[in-house]
Amino acid sequence: MHIFVILIIFALMFYLYYKVKFFRSSKEMERQWLSAKSSIALGAFVFFFGVNQFFLFRSSLSIIIGAIFVVIGLGSVWAGFKAYRFYLPLAIKENSETTK
Repeated sequence: MHIFVILIIFALMFYLYYKVKFFRSSKEMERQWLSAKSSIALGAFVFFFGVNQFFLFRSSLSIIIGAIFVVIGLGSVWAGFKAYRFYLPLAIKENSETTK
């Protein structure tokens, strides 16, 4: 399915974008916040790659590997989202303190 290939590419692009922003940032909480966002993007990449495996090949090994990728991707998205919610107020506070 071509839609999953497009989603895989977008997720990989977002991951690279957030990693570059992570390395260019000097504020600690903003770096943690960007790391959480890149974790979400990487989890989405792994998830969509696993889902794509279900449609590419019909072997039982491909389905097992795809299921493992889906579970790992969802876990990474979930952990990244929890970290994102935790670090967002801290990053906002850090940003407001440095701009004053």
